[in-house]
Amino acid sequence: MSNRLAAATSPYLLQHADNPVDWWPWGPEALAEAQRRDVPILLSVGYAACHWCHVMAHESFEDEGTAALMNANFVNIKVDREERPDIDAVYMTATQAMTGQGGWPMTCFLTPEGEPFHCGTYYPPRPRPGMPSFPQLLVAVAEAWTERPDELREGAGQIMAHLTERAGPLKESVVDDEALAGAAAKLAEDEDRVHGGFGSAPKFPPSMVLEFLLRHHERTGSPEALSIVERATHAMGRGGLYDQLAGGFSRYSVDAGWVVPHFEKMLYDNALLLRLYAHLARRTGSEFAERIADETAAFLLRDLRTEEGGFAASLDADTDGIEGLTYVWTLKQLTEVLGEKDAEWAAELFQVTEAGTFEGGASTLQLPLDPDDEPRWNGVRSALLRSRADRPQPGLDDKVIAAWNGLAITALAEGGLALGRTRWIDAAAEAARFLMDKHLVDGRLRRSSRHGVVGDAAGVLEDYACLADGLLALHQATGEARWLADATELLEVALTRFADPEVPGAFHDTADDAEQLVHRPSDPGDNASPSGASALAGALLTASALAGSAAAGRYRDAAEQAVSRTGALSSEIPRFAGHWLSVAEALRAGPVQVAVTGPDAVSRVELVAEAARQVHGGGIVLGGVPDAEGVPLLADRPLVEGKAAAYVCRGYVCDRPVTSVEELRAAL
Repeated sequence: MSNRLAAATSPYLLQHADNPVDWWPWGPEALAEAQRRDVPILLSVGYAACHWCHVMAHESFEDEGTAALMNANFVNIKVDREERPDIDAVYMTATQAMTGQGGWPMTCFLTPEGEPFHCGTYYPPRPRPGMPSFPQLLVAVAEAWTERPDELREGAGQIMAHLTERAGPLKESVVDDEALAGAAAKLAEDEDRVHGGFGSAPKFPPSMVLEFLLRHHERTGSPEALSIVERATHAMGRGGLYDQLAGGFSRYSVDAGWVVPHFEKMLYDNALLLRLYAHLARRTGSEFAERIADETAAFLLRDLRTEEGGFAASLDADTDGIEGLTYVWTLKQLTEVLGEKDAEWAAELFQVTEAGTFEGGASTLQLPLDPDDEPRWNGVRSALLRSRADRPQPGLDDKVIAAWNGLAITALAEGGLALGRTRWIDAAAEAARFLMDKHLVDGRLRRSSRHGVVGDAAGVLEDYACLADGLLALHQATGEARWLADATELLEVALTRFADPEVPGAFHDTADDAEQLVHRPSDPGDNASPSGASALAGALLTASALAGSAAAGRYRDAAEQAVSRTGALSSEIPRFAGHWLSVAEALRAGPVQVAVTGPDAVSRVELVAEAARQVHGGGIVLGGVPDAEGVPLLADRPLVEGKAAAYVCRGYVCDRPVTSVEELRAAL
């Protein structure tokens, strides 16, 4: 018997549609039912690619006895954190405040009004040292609610008061050259110089921090900043975190050396890393960085692209309930596919050992050095890929999320322009058309869709900001006016609906007319992806260099105000302010604007390509005919003696136009 999740557009919710648990989707009906029955809410939050979410589902939510306990004592609500990041943010903050840590699956017990009084993450089906079983917890909470509900309500009220007190906007502070240099120096202190990246296990790809350091190097010439970037990108791209056969990055490494990944592949990680490796290839000419960018883009276009032209959210960590089953290899398996000699060569190349680097004697594939025999390498790689394709494959969460698609559009458009990959730009345009046609409903963004059917969840700040940023990148890559117009439409909604009216430069993550939760989330920190506020600051800064004069000043002022709220965050914990610092670097650099005008695309191509290769990160490159309609950057930028011309500006100061690649290179 299906529960109330059968009609969901979220693959994660659909995974639970046949549970014996009487699940409700989040909504006023579920809260009203809890109030009618006067029972607590059991809120379970996870996502489709989450390994431990699957484990708890199999152990507990598919168990008839556990489900009976849940159904008798609670109104049970299941939430996809990717579809409702606002709900996830509210209760994850509560979970971290109560336990000192967070993660998924997240398990929260709420009053019928939605206030949390007990939160945790994974609970096992049987007791473990220091951890009760899930059935024990259910009985204890149900008894406590029956015996002392007022005490639990009072505690929940105190928790909410504490969270509200902590949630105030950051104080204003200057993010100047000294602050940026200080952030770079602190990151250098925190670097793992042995393995690359920052911190110890588990180790996540620090894409936004590395983007900041690359921009810092471009502006200041800092060799240390560039070396940190090169060490980390080299280690990640050659380790088990990266799919050495088919391209694409896993979510994180469970060890400090990037050997064993948590195998889920997320769209946002791969979009951010594609942008980083393309930027590094453009700046340094690294063939390795360019290869990783090419293969990561190929992964996005081959494995995550949906029939409608958008990009799916993720590939699962598990295959048939076993993590890594699709990807790991033993020496025996290599020999069966390749024969003894090629298997021996491949094992040394990929560091596959008899003992193994993963579970059960299997190994992840690493590639510390490039193969010295390219034809042999191509044959081995092709054979292993064919064999791997016959294995069970991980599940695809094929919902399309606006914010993450915005990140993918940005990466493909920017990388396509910088590296001359027109196919990437075409794919970015197709995704943008789908998002604007389907996700924009009555002038407002919806968060997600699946199979072309848009969901009910309202877009949050990151959706507006990341998609606007992608459209601005696409405007530059194509010169098409519609993308600028669409981007500014989204930015106007963001400024109107998400800004804190009492604190200039501060933003909420949900709109002023969105569903009212027990707390209105507003998290400025960059984590796995840019915060909504930092993404908006970056989009506003880019728009200020592309929009007409009437909006340019207002957008830049808003970007500067937003960045000024992050000085303490950037100086004290720069690892959680990577995108903010990247925006601040673009502010300090101008950003540089290069407008290339010519009578046709052929006449402009070399100047545009050179500008795309040379401009600083966060800079603007746009080509088109002089005074193109709807393209303010090309206004009053005529040809020079009938030739294509490049106009280079920094801030409010412009150089004289140049007509040759050599002159443009010197100007930049």
